Amino acid sequence: MINIRLLDRQETLNALPDLCDVLSDCVNGGASVGFMLPFGPDDACSFWQDVAEAVGRGTTLHAVAERDGKVVGTVQVGLATKPNQPHRGDVMKLLIHRTARGLGLSRRLMAHVEAEAAGLGRTLLVLDTATGSEAEAIYPRFGWQRAGVIPDFALFPDGRYCDTTFFYKRIGPAE
Repeated sequence: MINIRLLDRQETLNALPDLCDVLSDCVNGGASVGFMLPFGPDDACSFWQDVAEAVGRGTTLHAVAERDGKVVGTVQVGLATKPNQPHRGDVMKLLIHRTARGLGLSRRLMAHVEAEAAGLGRTLLVLDTATGSEAEAIYPRFGWQRAGVIPDFALFPDGRYCDTTFFYKRIGPAE
């Protein structure tokens, strides 16, 4: 059974072992999500603790996909807090454990956080992902618009340069 839901600060902390496993699996699978090899589950702990604190401050939404009670996917939305950006959110780190891919979890997680962000008055979401990656191919299928590519924007976990594609999606009427 699959369950998609938002986690609060404490629930994020309680899920640390699963979240660390998902992040480690994705980095070791080559995902350019901000971390370098070697990278194990223990290396992910401080990242998820920071996410929990941001959730507690109300500056981040954190959704997970659970299969039989175990977190196998996750995504965040950073809620822009600058006075001139109350309408915008940043989608961050859509991660699906390799053992759970092909189950439609990316689509379900994205739909969930889009609806939650819209409920908080957000009308525009943005994200970036590695150009040419499996992840890049899914966003247009979810209604996201490609904005452009910046060459050599980041690094893959093995140290190679990574071009980055930026996307946006309107999730409600612009004011």
